[in-house]
Amino acid sequence: MFVIVFANGEFVPPADLNKLLVAADLLVAADGGARYLETLGRAPDILIGDFDSLPIEIANSLGRKEVQIHKHPSSKEQTDLELALEHALRAGATEIVVLAGLGLRWDHSLANLFLTAHPKYVGVQIQFVHGEQRVHIFHGDNELKAKKGEQVSLIPISGDVRGVSTRNLLYPLNRETLYFGSSRGVSNIVVEEGAEVSIESGVLLCIVSPAENGGSE
Repeated sequence: MFVIVFANGEFVPPADLNKLLVAADLLVAADGGARYLETLGRAPDILIGDFDSLPIEIANSLGRKEVQIHKHPSSKEQTDLELALEHALRAGATEIVVLAGLGLRWDHSLANLFLTAHPKYVGVQIQFVHGEQRVHIFHGDNELKAKKGEQVSLIPISGDVRGVSTRNLLYPLNRETLYFGSSRGVSNIVVEEGAEVSIESGVLLCIVSPAENGGSE
């Protein structure tokens, strides 16, 4: 099952947004993320959160439609995005795209990304899409859906990540260790489609960027 989750961060739509929306089996809005679906003329299948960032007129409008609404108290211990991801997992999601999951609040952006590093999401393909950049959390064996020439950065987020091997990247790794706090895995390049990244132990943050993106090395 392919699920799209609209969070409440900065919405930078990718060029293939319409294709993603058509392919989605389930649309989930995490609180204020429903605003972005509203601008697209769409309604979520699921609306979830404490609704502190959702305009009342949108909430009322969705309440009159066939939208499943799950309201939580404002004193909850989980963010709206975490609630949305957990709902998608319970619904049987095998692939999740998060839109508007990143933004100006670095604490929210980092917390959102690291949510998907939890072991319960092993086996679910999750990516954050921000314009033409995609961010993945990698465990185990992973197929990298990237085009030739795109830039790939592999960043350890669980301490040292061991047994890292790659396929179809310009600078190959063969059962090597990417050390926490090292930039060795930054700015690799896809040389052929069908790139792969495998990990024996640990968790990697994988960022895929268009070939023309500038750097700050």
